[in-house]
Amino acid sequence: MIAVTDLVDSLGSGFLRTVVAAGNAQVHDVSLAEPGDAGGRPGELVLGVGVTEAADALALLERAAAAQAAGVVLKGSVAGDTKVARAARRAAGPALVELRPHTSWAHVVWLLRGVLDHASAPGAGAFGASGPHHDLFALADKAAEIIDAPVTVEDAQSRVLAYSARQDTTDPARVSTIVGRRVPPETLTHFRASGVFRRLARSADPVWTPAGPDGTLPRLIVPVRAGGEWLGSIWAVVKSPVAPERIRELTDVASVIALHLLRLRAEAGIARRVSAGQLRAALREGTASAPGGPGAETASDAEPVLPAGPWRVVALGSPEGTGDIRRQLDLWESVARRFGWHQPLLADLDGRLFALVTDRPRGSRRAVPGTPADAEAGSLRWLRHVLAEVRTHDPGLYAAAGCPARSPDRLPRSLAEAVELHRLIATGRLPRGTGAGTVLMEDAWDTVVVERARAAVGIDAGLLGGPLAVLRGHDEEHGTPYLATLAAWLDHFGDPQSAARVLRVHTNTLRYRLRKLEEVAPVDVSSPRTRLALRLQLAAMDQMPPHDDDTGAGRTPPVR
Repeated sequence: MIAVTDLVDSLGSGFLRTVVAAGNAQVHDVSLAEPGDAGGRPGELVLGVGVTEAADALALLERAAAAQAAGVVLKGSVAGDTKVARAARRAAGPALVELRPHTSWAHVVWLLRGVLDHASAPGAGAFGASGPHHDLFALADKAAEIIDAPVTVEDAQSRVLAYSARQDTTDPARVSTIVGRRVPPETLTHFRASGVFRRLARSADPVWTPAGPDGTLPRLIVPVRAGGEWLGSIWAVVKSPVAPERIRELTDVASVIALHLLRLRAEAGIARRVSAGQLRAALREGTASAPGGPGAETASDAEPVLPAGPWRVVALGSPEGTGDIRRQLDLWESVARRFGWHQPLLADLDGRLFALVTDRPRGSRRAVPGTPADAEAGSLRWLRHVLAEVRTHDPGLYAAAGCPARSPDRLPRSLAEAVELHRLIATGRLPRGTGAGTVLMEDAWDTVVVERARAAVGIDAGLLGGPLAVLRGHDEEHGTPYLATLAAWLDHFGDPQSAARVLRVHTNTLRYRLRKLEEVAPVDVSSPRTRLALRLQLAAMDQMPPHDDDTGAGRTPPVR
């Protein structure tokens, strides 16, 4: 099953819009509301096809709530009524969803049904099986028959989704497009310079392009649009202009293709959301099965079967921080796929983005071309290689990895450690790793221990009668640097030259300050326990030692 909000988002804002969400309500089926019926069944998305009045909408919402339906879809004029929206919020029952203007109920039913079927059976719809992919090839053949020319169907990123069986008229660009499943860069450059893509993105009118360089034949291009959005296009290799009536027929085919492209996009979005939801549960609760382990053969749809472990939970960081998690997810998914991880295990959780990578012995699996010989896609070594590559032009990217989890029930611990490292990096208390941008818990354990102790000291409750309260008061009143001086002295105990270098003062100045400090508040640093207690309190007061980092975060400023 899939959440109502995820289902609505997968179809896009041109078809449906969530007016009132209903928590984590899950959908498993679609039903039509009939007058006087029970208002659906538990987990159903009820379509109010014949509901045109607010009173009828209120009655349907009440019946749907009683039946524990997941949501109710109504036309915009009804769903936007303040009384209806208020009732939906007050009832705390099914979600209220608006059918956008100029949207056909029939199209929405077909799309919803296809997406839900795909969510319940993720293997459906692959190439060669019945489904939107298979139908696209049939539609490409139909378009070729209408236009009497070879045809390809491409998405808005110029990726080939289907092509006609007919191949009697061709050119090098078409052959390369079909073989590579993508329009060649030089061909894209030619059409982009001609303004083809700009016209396709802005208009529903067909585009005719004359013959181009390197034997490129003329093209008739029909945009594929839905709800004002450009989804793709039909490309036909033609030798001469096409009759208007044939172009009209081809435009009708484009409308059907638009529905299939919407369904493909929705299914891909649903698959990603289902996978992310399963991964969230595994990270939070350790509910997953390892291949060949107990429960692997009987794992439910909500319980993912993980790749062979051990695993690490990795918090992924980017220059944008945590402001736009969806943008970060798209960024990291693009990076992962570009470097060979075609089904990346990524999920957002509590405003952060996480990946689950493997950490098996080197050479245990086949490597990805272009990476070190033992770097399997989705492994920690692969991630380190990827970050080293992408940080050359995007240095803000980094990864913080918890300790290895050797069984699924240890994933929550690895998650907590990744969160801890990510928080320390975000606050500047830990560098983003050396040039590779990857920080492991076992490499940063000392910083983590100090930070945990620092948080436990809790200076907000007072300094417990130690000398630091007096020193802090003196610094605040007279502008002296005694706290920073004591912190540097403790960090470099027995090495006054190093302590003075940190403070950027002369050694004699350091000794003078220590004598004056003793006059203000006598400090006995002969006891190791006292030195540890003082240093923890100073750390809690943000008197931290500097660390090496290319950003300079955490450095102690010069004190005069």
